[in-house]
Amino acid sequence: MNMSVTVLELSGILDGIRGNELRREVSTIVENGADILLLDLKEVKFIDSSGLGALVSAMQMVRKANGKLFVCSISDQVRMLFELTKMDRIFQTFADQEEFNRQVLARQN
Repeated sequence: MNMSVTVLELSGILDGIRGNELRREVSTIVENGADILLLDLKEVKFIDSSGLGALVSAMQMVRKANGKLFVCSISDQVRMLFELTKMDRIFQTFADQEEFNRQVLARQN
């Protein structure tokens, strides 16, 4: 079974404006039929509450289309935010793209 994987690399500050862009990007990716979406947050310095909201709606969009959304390469600050807001229970996170590939893609093939 060949899974279609899209990696979206975000950078800077994930706020309301960037969050709206993210929603549009995810919506397009889902329409194009991706099965798995990996958000790489390696370059993301900070996420505010509207950025978190955008991540949650991205997750909902992907799930509605029967896809899966994963997150990788989060900074310590973002990890703390995820834990405080219980987002770490919603999002499955990986150390980096390599770990994602090993754990998720290797199992699909």
